[in-house]
Amino acid sequence: MKLFVPGRLCLFGEHSDWAGGYRRINPQLDKGYTLIAGTNQGLYAEVKTHPTHLILHAALSDGSHQDSLELPMEREVLLAEAEKGGFFSYVAGVAYQFLNHFQVSGLEIDNYLTDLPIQKGLSSSAAICVLVARAFNNLYDLKMTVRGEMEYAYLGEVTTPSRCGRMDQACAYGNRPIAMIFDGDRIDIIELKVPQELFLAIIDLGASKNTQEILSQLNHCYPFATNEVNRNVQNYLGSISSKITQEAVGAIQQGDAQQLGALMNQAQAEFDRYLIPVCPSQLKAPVLHHLLNYERIQPYIWGGKGVGSQGDGTAQFMVKDKTSQQKVIEIIERDFPQMQGLKLTIHANK
Repeated sequence: MKLFVPGRLCLFGEHSDWAGGYRRINPQLDKGYTLIAGTNQGLYAEVKTHPTHLILHAALSDGSHQDSLELPMEREVLLAEAEKGGFFSYVAGVAYQFLNHFQVSGLEIDNYLTDLPIQKGLSSSAAICVLVARAFNNLYDLKMTVRGEMEYAYLGEVTTPSRCGRMDQACAYGNRPIAMIFDGDRIDIIELKVPQELFLAIIDLGASKNTQEILSQLNHCYPFATNEVNRNVQNYLGSISSKITQEAVGAIQQGDAQQLGALMNQAQAEFDRYLIPVCPSQLKAPVLHHLLNYERIQPYIWGGKGVGSQGDGTAQFMVKDKTSQQKVIEIIERDFPQMQGLKLTIHANK
């Protein structure tokens, strides 16, 4: 059986998944809202059952193979591998969860192509987790829904040292954009219709950021605010972000690229105002902000913002059309040789 799982791009509402999760402790907090789209790039694999072992052959983006993983399907062995961290830990973590909850044997996964950038805020770790969950589901006829695959992919990832948010496994829905609402432990998912193609450019900034530091500082503002800085963070990740995200959901369902770009600009400005004071060493993000305001690309874009946890990791731009998408990437890669661009086309699905 052949499988493809894309990465995912958080268009709007970064950090609101875990922030909304704090409602289980402090119900006065606002719900979290995110707008997510699957990438056009991802992980391709051929999968089959194996009677006794978990086997993975993993491809790099250039088609070469990393060292393979081969483990017996035994709880203690899988858990030990998961707790080590690293790429193979995600595969072992998901296998561990399936072995605990279902009557399954092993898997053999030939990940023969990966064209998704790793560790760039596009949920490459969630993609491999969903791939393993989908392989178990389909090969062993477990009759799980997409939500079920997401859940076990999440359980598998948090078996590792990773502390991903609940939105990451939304890559299970493929390229279709979805809205997610986070209310304590409850998650609602709304699949969205798009009347016409929308074009984005995703830019790896070729810089560095410390996601753990960003998350640590922001989480210190929860579940109860003790000062104005805390209140500002809760205000942005709650009511301000949810309002912008809900407006973006309306815009994407109207195919209104110009409005989406304007909302990206607004979201970035509000993010900077309320969140930079909490973690200035990471969130001032000079490389990101220089690119967002770079004069040569302005004629081709409607707007842009940071991706994922923000910081100097990845930028996204809502571009005016397909030609502009190519032009923006060409200009950036020419003028900033350390940066790399990816195309994201959100296809119409009336």
